[in-house]
Amino acid sequence: MKALVTGFEPFGGDRVNPSFEALRRLPPRLGGLDIATRALPVVYGAALPALREAIAQAAPDIVLSVGLAGGRAELSLERVAINVDDARIPDNSGNQPIDRPVVGGAPAAYFATLPIKAAVAALREAGLPAAVSNSAGTFLCNHVFYGLMHEAATNGRAFRGGFLHLPYLPSQAARVAGAPSMALEQIIEGIEIILSVAAARLDDLVVSEGAIS
Repeated sequence: MKALVTGFEPFGGDRVNPSFEALRRLPPRLGGLDIATRALPVVYGAALPALREAIAQAAPDIVLSVGLAGGRAELSLERVAINVDDARIPDNSGNQPIDRPVVGGAPAAYFATLPIKAAVAALREAGLPAAVSNSAGTFLCNHVFYGLMHEAATNGRAFRGGFLHLPYLPSQAARVAGAPSMALEQIIEGIEIILSVAAARLDDLVVSEGAIS
C-alpha cells in the first residue's frame, strides 16, 4: 500500500512551516505502507497542479495533505472542504482571490474519505491533543483539500484523502503571545498514527465529534 503526504512551504512572512518540516523527517516506509512526500507551493494556480503531479507520480492509495493553522491547540483532522477561495492574506506570489470557486461548476463541498474519527481516537490514546474540525478555512489549505477530493471524485483516481491542520511549532509560538504550539516530534508521531489508521481500516467510528455551538 502507498501513501502520499503533502505539506506547504513557509508563508505569510514566516521562515518555517511545521508541515514542511514534518515532510523532511517522515520515514519512507511505515509497516507495510510506502510513504512519498511532496511540498506544495503556497500559490494559487500552482498548488493544485503540483498536487496532481505528485498523485500521478506516487499512484497512492492514501493521500494526507497537511498544513498550518496557527492558533489551534491540537491536531485537527478536517471533515469537509468547501468550494471557495477567500484569502485573508496574499499567497507567496501576491495573489489574493476573494469569493471565487476553487473549481468552477463543481460541488459546493466534499467530505474527507479517511477514517478521521478513528484516527482522532488513536491520536488521543497516544496522548496527543486531537479533534475533528468542521472548517478548513478558505485559504490554501482548504484550496488543496478541495482540489484533492475533487481529483479523487472526478479523475478516476483510486485513493482516499483527507487534510490535517497543525498547530505552531514552539519557535513560532514564541513570537505570538499566548499561542499554543506542538513539538515537531509529536506532529510527526501524529501523522504516522493517522497513516497507520487509514491503512488499517476503511470504515470509521460512529461516535460524535460535532462542535458545540
